[in-house]
Amino acid sequence: MKSPLEGLKVLELARVLAGPWAGQLLADLGAEVIKVESPIGDETRGWGEDSFNNNSSYFKCTNRGKYSLVADFKKKDDLEIVKNLAAKADVIIENYKVGNLKKYKLDYKTIKKVNNSIIYCSITGFGQNGPLALLPGYDFIIQAMAGIMNITGEKDGPPIKPGVAYADIFTSLYSIVAIQSALISRKKNRTGTFIDMSLYDTQLAVLANQASTFLLNNKEPRRMGNIHPSIVPYQLFEVKDGDIVIACGNDIQFKSLCNAFKWDFANKKKFSTNKKRIQNRIKLIRELSNKLKKFKKEKIIKVLNEAKVPVGNVNSVGEALNHVQTKSRKMIKSINGEKFVRTPILYDNLKLSFKKIAPELGDSNLMIKKKILSNKFWE
Repeated sequence: MKSPLEGLKVLELARVLAGPWAGQLLADLGAEVIKVESPIGDETRGWGEDSFNNNSSYFKCTNRGKYSLVADFKKKDDLEIVKNLAAKADVIIENYKVGNLKKYKLDYKTIKKVNNSIIYCSITGFGQNGPLALLPGYDFIIQAMAGIMNITGEKDGPPIKPGVAYADIFTSLYSIVAIQSALISRKKNRTGTFIDMSLYDTQLAVLANQASTFLLNNKEPRRMGNIHPSIVPYQLFEVKDGDIVIACGNDIQFKSLCNAFKWDFANKKKFSTNKKRIQNRIKLIRELSNKLKKFKKEKIIKVLNEAKVPVGNVNSVGEALNHVQTKSRKMIKSINGEKFVRTPILYDNLKLSFKKIAPELGDSNLMIKKKILSNKFWE
């Protein structure tokens, strides 16, 4: 089986997470991705206590499948090599500050003159225009500014960021949607395009129902901890030996929850619909909590799984990675003994490409330079 993007040529002028994550996904889908790094390398190579020999677990988790080319843009020969690649690439991904690549003639307008079909994806903190466009934008800052932190955390606690770089990864995924859509468009009109991706824009977009609550009702969402603002019961519950999550997404599932334990909550008018359960949330949750505390997790999960009521244990990262469902779906792969979580896409007649672990700094310099000099690279 072939990979869906086999033969696609991608030049990655990106570092840290948002850009590299997009490049890695394209590599998993079969594209040939060359990652251009400065002589000191992507700074994530040195992030974390497990950083060793310029290759941390952070760097490895977002640069799989790529070739590393070290280039100092201040050196003419190095810059010419990158320009040569840009002139022949299908896609360029970059996350430099707005305007910074223009001085090296690696900006979209310059590249387009020699490569009219280029799909050029620029990922920045705040986008190409607006009062904040020239400012650096790290994920943490964007989470704070674009609303997600203010609705994450306990009701009476401080704002909390999610445990991963939420804005970065979502922006990467939207970037892939934009790139693949542009590839389809290019087949029709035979020209490339410039893609303006902003972490700030993306974070606003994925506020989802919380944003619409404000826009449609002028009601400011607030922190509610592990409680859903629009559905009851849909939250974390403390039980006899720990914590579990129960998520009744509709009235039928709530009735099934009650019937499974022979409770009469669903028969009471004040709890009969989701709207009424929201209005009487405090009383219902207090009574449910008192009953659930009498049972152990294993018992509750067994009973509710049989009743087809959504329920789950609060697993650690290790427990999640070793879960039977994880193993059944073959989510953990390895290359040369190095384990990683695979891209979560499965085709029936196409395959993902897991050929190469994250590269050593400059591991492809000689190969790329040799092929460019012989005019045999990306022809």
